[in-house]
Amino acid sequence: MLFRYEHRDGVWVDLEQPSEDEVREIAREFSISERIETELLSPTPAPLVAGDVDMAFLVLHFPAQGMQEGETKSQEIDFIVGNHFILTVRYEVIAPLHHLKKMLETQQLVTEHAPITTDVLLEILFAHLYTAVRDHTNHVANNLVRVERIMFDGRERETVRSISSISREFLHLEAALASQEEPLGRFLKTLVRREFFGNSFAERAERVIAERTQVEHLIKTHRAVAAELRETNSVLLETRQNEIMKTLTIVTFIMLPLELIAFVFGMHAQGTPLEQNPNAFWIIISFMFAMVGIMTVFFAGKRWIF
Repeated sequence: MLFRYEHRDGVWVDLEQPSEDEVREIAREFSISERIETELLSPTPAPLVAGDVDMAFLVLHFPAQGMQEGETKSQEIDFIVGNHFILTVRYEVIAPLHHLKKMLETQQLVTEHAPITTDVLLEILFAHLYTAVRDHTNHVANNLVRVERIMFDGRERETVRSISSISREFLHLEAALASQEEPLGRFLKTLVRREFFGNSFAERAERVIAERTQVEHLIKTHRAVAAELRETNSVLLETRQNEIMKTLTIVTFIMLPLELIAFVFGMHAQGTPLEQNPNAFWIIISFMFAMVGIMTVFFAGKRWIF
């Protein structure tokens, strides 16, 4: 699918899941080199920066929400930027670009000549992409708030997997943003150095870099919170397990003397105390209850129970 947006002194062409013929046609129209054309024909597994005198080429991978809750996938976007054009090539539907296209189409219906230039449009493209990453990060952070509430409600076991899943999402987000830092910086420096858009583009380039950096810091902050919650959850879970073990130990400690008493009086050996007493059963039971009461008072005084 090919989308073309004409703006002042330039054009933005977006290719979504392009065919080979579409790529070759666009390559001829904008005089794209054979090397870059080859890169456009299939996905590129890692970030890439290339270009020549007339254009700059950039491949970035942006994190996005997967099909299932808790899944983060990587979406590739190829950028080719020249003096008066921007080409974007992608191999699947990317929500922020789709929303931007709808916005620009609406703008064209409202105003006949939109006051926008190529450098402004490039900044808008990156702003939409990083806003989408920020929204995804905040969505994951909202799940973290829900997990925190469940954790302090006494359901520590339920939160172990949830916190691990959220931490994994933040890790994938942080890794994706970190992989963009060096190639994006080189790409923007190339555009500034070759003065495709004049001296004013340097400030726009700084804003794009700042946008990526802010999102990266946001992810790191939420990831640190997730790590602290995981540690807190581990402490709460360990404390609960220790309480359970302490209770079981005290119960066992109380039951052992009672079992010993029952065993002694159950031997039926000659001379066993109370064997001929008709009230022997109730005497022994009373003695056992008295011992349980004394041990309970002792443990409570030591604050081992209650």
